[in-house]
Amino acid sequence: MHLLAHGGILPQYQPQGEKTISPRRKGVKQGASLMLIGAILVPILGVMSGFAPGRLENVFAFFAALSAIICFVGGPLRMLFAAIFEEAAASSGFVPMSGYAPPTISVPPVGPARITALPPPSVNTAGQWSARPHAAEIIQPPSVTDSTTRLLEKPEPEGD
Repeated sequence: MHLLAHGGILPQYQPQGEKTISPRRKGVKQGASLMLIGAILVPILGVMSGFAPGRLENVFAFFAALSAIICFVGGPLRMLFAAIFEEAAASSGFVPMSGYAPPTISVPPVGPARITALPPPSVNTAGQWSARPHAAEIIQPPSVTDSTTRLLEKPEPEGD
């Protein structure tokens, strides 16, 4: 589509001075890292609640559930918010190259000097070919069934 829109000219990349990460990309990275942190934090808190004595067990179970909700619901919500509402990266610095101009062809003037004829025949001509044989001249090979049929048609010897 780019080639059609720009008359067949390919874009030329011009690098920008400073690369910055777009807010959209930052938000998606934050959401993904929040989910990864949750994948590590929730099991750790769950194991700690299993080994904690008495009241401390309830505290670790509460924090495990809270971190699961925050990380596994908040992470995808953060990525969704960033993908929909935050600003994308600036357009790349592609600039179309200068167009290719084919060389001009000068047309000779039409007049009596112009001859419209076929080019001369080539020096190395092909050898003489023999004519193809007619179908009647081709000898047909004998059929396998013909010889078998002839053997069956032989009269049986009479030897009573």
